[in-house]
Amino acid sequence: MTQKACIREKVTRAGMLVGPRNPGIRCVSSRFRPKPGLSIQIFAYVVALVRARAAPQCRGMEERFTGNFTQQEPISEAGIAAVGDILRSGRLHRYNLAGGERGAVAALEEEYAAWQGARHCLAVTSGGQGMQIALRAAGVRPGDPVLTNAFTLAPVPGAIAAIGARPVLVEVDDTLCIDLDDLRRKWEICKAPCLLLSHMRGHLCDMDKLVALASTLGLTVIEDCAHTMGAEWNGVKSGNFGHAACFSTQTYKHMNSGEGGLVTSDDAGFMARAIILSGSYMNHATHGTRPDDPDFADARLDMPNCSARMDMMRAALLRTQLPDLPRNIDRWARRFEAAAAPLAANPAVSLPAMRPEMRRVGSSIQFRVPSLDAGGCDALVQGCAARGVVLKWFGRDVPEGFTSAHPSWRYVDRQDLPQTDRILATLFDMRLPLTFSVEDCDLIGRIIAQEVAKLTPAQGASL
Repeated sequence: MTQKACIREKVTRAGMLVGPRNPGIRCVSSRFRPKPGLSIQIFAYVVALVRARAAPQCRGMEERFTGNFTQQEPISEAGIAAVGDILRSGRLHRYNLAGGERGAVAALEEEYAAWQGARHCLAVTSGGQGMQIALRAAGVRPGDPVLTNAFTLAPVPGAIAAIGARPVLVEVDDTLCIDLDDLRRKWEICKAPCLLLSHMRGHLCDMDKLVALASTLGLTVIEDCAHTMGAEWNGVKSGNFGHAACFSTQTYKHMNSGEGGLVTSDDAGFMARAIILSGSYMNHATHGTRPDDPDFADARLDMPNCSARMDMMRAALLRTQLPDLPRNIDRWARRFEAAAAPLAANPAVSLPAMRPEMRRVGSSIQFRVPSLDAGGCDALVQGCAARGVVLKWFGRDVPEGFTSAHPSWRYVDRQDLPQTDRILATLFDMRLPLTFSVEDCDLIGRIIAQEVAKLTPAQGASL
């Protein structure tokens, strides 16, 4: 179909009208008025033509994105060579060491602890296992209430439930961070000994206020830093505010070993328990940043073996990626800014406020369209998908992919969270992999903004 024929068909379908019943041309109709004697049909056709030239509206002519949202950057030649050396050695298990050999896992623990600015680091099989180990090492027992954000991913309440504890969900605010007032209220009710603080999708709450409140309440804070590796609050790295921190190296995180996790802490007793829990047997002396022997005296006999050790291959991969992390954080920042700019220009879109103290790692972007109902949210997902942009919607009734919300966690007691539910109802989420260029991210942002404008014509009239 030619451009002219496509526009003619569009105008015909719209009933030859200018105004609310034809939102496709509404944003230019306020700038043009038909001259006397010019039929409304002809006027409508001209307006549609002008708009089509500025930003094509016909499906076959609209801008499309052709990238892959699940495609990560390839493993570097250095990473491939490091894994090749491990494979040729045949020594894949972290404790399968030749005499005097340090091994890749212990080396990674030393290097990551130095990068993070922590005294101790433990490498484990996954971020989720890291959280389970950290909760146990912090003294959480079966039946204990553990506070955590209501907006997070399933491994967080899953880690609490997996050790037999009871997740108590705390409301989040419009910044997508934990609501500190509700945290106090929930603690006063349940007197939880521990807060598993999820920095969901890289958003940091006011960490100064959080630390002060936790100190007042006597809360042990374990930070879930799966999405904040390298993020900072007032120049302090995320993960250095709580008693311990858990990081993920799953394939969509900031370092990629397919699956994997890191636990950091300055507490020697905590780390001794964590090392034994991870499955060290009596090989704890080979760990890269281990506490002194006396710290293991009780832990080696009291803690169960959870067999959650990181292997040599994954550690070797991560060691080659760690030096590139600061540069990659800057690359993510440029991509985030490019994607966010078109969304920020659309009055129907609400982006979470960025606190000035926070340096976020922009490996994903979240936004809300508060005026949409469930049908409109689904239409936005479908409209973007038709143009190659993959959005995840947290308000969906049924979990999809990695995305789920608290009503679908049936292993958690049902809890009343009206503020969180309001936010999640129109919350969208999107990855920004480094395989996308800055120009790609600008295009993606434009496509989303255009699809939002179609569904919110009154709010998007000035675009």
